[in-house]
Amino acid sequence: MEITEDVNRAVRFIRLNADKYQVDPKRLGVTGGSSGGHLSLMVATRGGPGPADAADPIDRESSAVQAVAIFYPVTDLLNLGKSTENPGDGGPPKSFVKGFGPESTNPAVWKVIGHELSPIYYVSSNLPPSLIYHGDADTLVPLDQSERFQAEARKAGGTVELVVHPGGEHGWLTMVWDLRKFADWFDRYLRTRTGR
Repeated sequence: MEITEDVNRAVRFIRLNADKYQVDPKRLGVTGGSSGGHLSLMVATRGGPGPADAADPIDRESSAVQAVAIFYPVTDLLNLGKSTENPGDGGPPKSFVKGFGPESTNPAVWKVIGHELSPIYYVSSNLPPSLIYHGDADTLVPLDQSERFQAEARKAGGTVELVVHPGGEHGWLTMVWDLRKFADWFDRYLRTRTGR
């Protein structure tokens, strides 16, 4: 679970060292697939300013990003739908139970953990423009995860473009070509957008 904190800190680190890396700290994007897509949405929905009085200057920076382009993310761990990882009792994904801590099998504890780690519950009008590619034959992370996330984003006034790959499972051979579309997305939103 600590990985979400690590990803937020990574964005803060990059922002603090933007001059060193020769990047614009007001125009940062994030990308990933599957769990990397999930983490990208965690930063997109929960990233933001760090405490101004933090002892570490890294922690004072914002972890907000300005654009997202991802593949087949988990967006709602409490409602896995038709996923092959759905235990059928509302619990954590079957193969990854240990990844959520020693108390994740306790239903009351899991409800808190699952909610905290589900981007769908934190969609707001500040959501950065997000591009999601998802296969309609994905049984590990069903398309429904991205469709519901897009619906929540629209309700909040956010921009989420969902591209459905016909016959795509949890990955497909031509994904490498889709990365060009990701680059176009980042060009579109990071070259003209100011940071928040």
